[in-house]
Amino acid sequence: MDLKVVFAIVCLCTLAITSTEAGIPKCCISTKIKIPVRVLVRVQRWSVQQSNGPCDIPALILHVKDMRKPICAHPKLKRALVALQVRMKRSRQKA
Repeated sequence: MDLKVVFAIVCLCTLAITSTEAGIPKCCISTKIKIPVRVLVRVQRWSVQQSNGPCDIPALILHVKDMRKPICAHPKLKRALVALQVRMKRSRQKA
């Protein structure tokens, strides 16, 4: 085989692998119902995973301070998390 053809095939394979990695979403495959309050207090941001898209189950993705991986929580915890964040915000304003 010609060197140019081999180089072109290698480039196309690299491009295909790179574009495939970017297209795979990171989904929660299980959720936790019980999460300690000390962990919920350290949540920096959160997002909702829908089950009608590429992911199979609904989940609440919690990004916690000083933790590498996000926590997959049950969607029912959203109400408690929002209430806790409101309470924390009010206590900071009073201080």
